[in-house]
Amino acid sequence: MTSYRRLRVPMTCALLMLSACSPFTSEPIFTQQHAEEGALAADISFDGSLAVVSSVSRGVTVWDLTQRTQKYEWHYQAEEGDSAAGTAANLVTHIHISADNSHVVTADRETFTLWDTTTGEPSGFWRIDESHIRDVAVSNNGTAILVGRSNGKIMIFEPESGRRLEFLGHQEKINSIDLSPNGRFALSGSNDYVAYLWNTDSGQIIHTFTHPQRVTKVAIDDQGRFAFTADSTNNANIWNVQTGELISQLDIFVRQQIFTDAVFSEDGRWLLTGSPTRRINLWDVNSGKELAEWRVTPSETTALRTAVVNAVGFYNSTQVVSESSSGRAEFWEIADVE
Repeated sequence: MTSYRRLRVPMTCALLMLSACSPFTSEPIFTQQHAEEGALAADISFDGSLAVVSSVSRGVTVWDLTQRTQKYEWHYQAEEGDSAAGTAANLVTHIHISADNSHVVTADRETFTLWDTTTGEPSGFWRIDESHIRDVAVSNNGTAILVGRSNGKIMIFEPESGRRLEFLGHQEKINSIDLSPNGRFALSGSNDYVAYLWNTDSGQIIHTFTHPQRVTKVAIDDQGRFAFTADSTNNANIWNVQTGELISQLDIFVRQQIFTDAVFSEDGRWLLTGSPTRRINLWDVNSGKELAEWRVTPSETTALRTAVVNAVGFYNSTQVVSESSSGRAEFWEIADVE
């Protein structure tokens, strides 16, 4: 994919875009290697204290970002006669940390596992027989797990009671899902050009967010204020969750911007996003204006010298943190964005 970075020369910006330039830096203030051979997937907790990283040879590792130490290394235990379970540890491509940091859900194409971050032990392992897993999410205390699939179906599953509900609103492949911390509301995006906010108790649709192309990324604000939906043609919108009304559209200056992760700041001022082209961007929620941009360190083993941003998060009020396919956790300073 070819991408074009907006020019950063002040005079050029004034003439061509008639808007202020956002700060740009490619130098992290701290770097730690979390996967020597590169990462397949990752997630960063809402409070920026935990990172969970999937790699080919080491399975899934859990990192304390505050202490900058490894907490756990997770591997699937193969069931007797089940070769798929034995190889799943090397194929985890979807990870989600609950908003309260108590649980993590990991998934490959056919299975998903719930982990307890207090003990480091698995709480359950399940297999999907119909279609492939496209995305997963977990609620606080691990009470509900959301699983999006390639056949357009989404399952909400409660491990304790065994309750299952299938949401059948989408007509095509699911690309992205998210779940509110209490597990009551889900946001989903699909190849059918639609994102839905829906109730997980009844499956009833609350809001419909229509796009001109396939919806590739969705995210719910953990405070219950905003929803983010983005498609494959630079339409990236922030919505009011309560009313369903549009708050802002991101002011994107690159061709075919795709997002790999998105998270709202605790105070509701900012949206932080990652992309497949090394970019981390900070946006103003109310205006959609880009405030800052960082570039993760590219992989040294690839000819193209690039990296996918697997996860982003707010580490504190002055720093953000990222996990990328190069296997690095990188910390970046927020400056001059008022």
